[in-house]
Amino acid sequence: MDVEIPPHIRDTAIQLGAGVPYALKVVASQLADDPDMGQPSALPGILNVTVDGDVFEDCPALAIGYIREPDRVEIRYLTPKSFAESASAAEEALDGPVDSDVDAVLVREVGDAWRRITGWLEQNAPESRAALRSGVSPTAIAALEHDLGIQVPAVLRSLWSLTGGDDGVNGAGCLPGNRALMTLDAVADFYQQQLTSQAHQDTLNMHRPEYARITVWKAAWIPVASYGPADRTSGMYVDAETGYMGSWSRYYEAPGDELDTLVTYLEEVADMLEAPALATRDKPGLVGGTLVWGSRLDPGQEGQWQPLAD
Repeated sequence: MDVEIPPHIRDTAIQLGAGVPYALKVVASQLADDPDMGQPSALPGILNVTVDGDVFEDCPALAIGYIREPDRVEIRYLTPKSFAESASAAEEALDGPVDSDVDAVLVREVGDAWRRITGWLEQNAPESRAALRSGVSPTAIAALEHDLGIQVPAVLRSLWSLTGGDDGVNGAGCLPGNRALMTLDAVADFYQQQLTSQAHQDTLNMHRPEYARITVWKAAWIPVASYGPADRTSGMYVDAETGYMGSWSRYYEAPGDELDTLVTYLEEVADMLEAPALATRDKPGLVGGTLVWGSRLDPGQEGQWQPLAD
């Protein structure tokens, strides 16, 4: 049986510890002989095996997910077992079952992408990792839904159950452009502010020709990340109706050409951290123990900034 290990999985193994690549090689050999050795995971079609960290030197306990096909096995994720357990607990903490099998897949993909991001931060940018808040409770998310008057998509509930926002380091968050995930209080306040602005525009729109009418905000848009932890001049939202992300700006810049979902966005962030040479939207780097993205590098940090290299 052929066992495929994608390049980003090999890179993750190197980052997790000197003994992890060897442990991964051993598991791959075992899967080649016994591809059904894993246990079913919460994600349909994905089997999971765990590795006891005591067996291998310089290797944490691991969770390895893979898909099994008739003629091959492909490793799909590699993460410290503690991260996998916390993500599973977060999924169980979601208020009630997800709405469909598709939502179940997306919820697990959000968790996998977020584990990759936080795992990388843990190893390389501990100050940025420490700035991320713990996940929030289903009760807090339900209260936010009540305040907004709309249902939060399962993928966003899943992310918030893993982290309740980013306090940032020196005014910058850990997402590309140094954006920061917003806290639930900030989400509620900004959402109401934008609806108030839209109500004012609606009054003015009554006297404007159709082509000149202005849309500041739609009720289905849920703000997710802002320019900085305390800066709301621009940011990103998730459209609860379509599932796609969009951007807002006080200065009315045109939106980007990329059309992301929360899953594809977080997966790309993880990809850029794990394979920085392939990063296109922004360039990650480090200032000490802080992740800093090149597109918004403070001039005072230029001498300290170390761009990441594969």
